[in-house]
This record gives sequence, structure tokens and C-alpha cells, in this order.
Amino acid sequence: MAAPLTLLVVRHGQSEWNAAGLMQGQVAHVPLTELGHAQARSAADELASLAPGALLSSDLQRAVQTAEHCARTTGLPVTTTPALREQGYGDYEGRPSRELWDLVDWTDVHWAAPGGGESLAQLHARVAGFLELLRADPPADVVALVTHGDTIRALTAVLAGDGPEAMPVVTPHNGTVTRVELPR
Repeated sequence: MAAPLTLLVVRHGQSEWNAAGLMQGQVAHVPLTELGHAQARSAADELASLAPGALLSSDLQRAVQTAEHCARTTGLPVTTTPALREQGYGDYEGRPSRELWDLVDWTDVHWAAPGGGESLAQLHARVAGFLELLRADPPADVVALVTHGDTIRALTAVLAGDGPEAMPVVTPHNGTVTRVELPR
């Protein structure tokens, strides 16, 4: 049996909308704050000590900016993919997150926001498909993935063999690196 593929999963640094308490979803143009850049530099230093052989990132600006810090520190080029994007929240993107507690059924894995939102089940399926492609053709034995909170929760469930209803409730903090293994 082949050794597992090591994934170093980085949550992007704090964005302007994280700081403002706004629902980001798949809004492409949200940049990092100064704190977010500091978190990204710290994550990059940690990542470099773990010696990834490839660096993949969501194509959303906050993740790309984080990945650019990682690229400078590791010397790796960044490959972006929409497969690592955050869960889409459709018409709710840009609204205050607190406002959504009364509008969203967080317990229904098939609920999706109006205007093209993505359900937890759809997010889970997207992440599972990405991991299958990565397993089939990994770019390295140790791969860094720069992504988003809900995407990391889905990735954790997929790796545990759990469905979307068992996604962890806790999201890793901005700028953290989590090491996981993907069986081959």
C-alpha cells in the first residue's frame, strides 16, 4: 500500500470582510487586512518548515494573497483552482453574518441561499471530487492547499469518511496550517 498523500491545509488570512463581519462566500475581490497579511506570512513560515512540493490555492483574492506569501517563502509556484473556493452564499454574500442566523437553516445540508447559493451537500461533493482528482494524480507527496473555512470543514468530513451532515462545526482560525493525510 502506498504512503498517504500529506496535505497541508492553510486557511487564508483575515480579510476585510472577515473583519467587518460580512458573509464572503465566493465574492472574488475581497483582500486581506494588514492582520491577514501577517497571518499569511506566519502560515507561510510554518508551511516552509513542512516542505511541501506543490502549492494549490482557491482562486479567490483572499486565498491567492495568502498563497502568494506561501509561494515567496517556499519558492513554489501557485496553481489556482475554483475547486478550493469557499461555499457560495448567493444573494446573501456581502450581508452581515449576524443577520443570517435567522435566515439560514444551518441544520439542512441541502439548503442553499437564493441567487445561486451552494448547499453543504454540494460543497461536500465538490471537495470530494477535488480530493479524488488529487489522489489520482498528485503533484507531489506533500501538497499545500490554501483555502477557506467551510471548504476546510468539508475536506475534514470527506477525509473522515463522513457525509455533509457530519461536517465539523468549528472552523480553523485565519492563517492556520492543518496537516492531514489522504490515503492513496
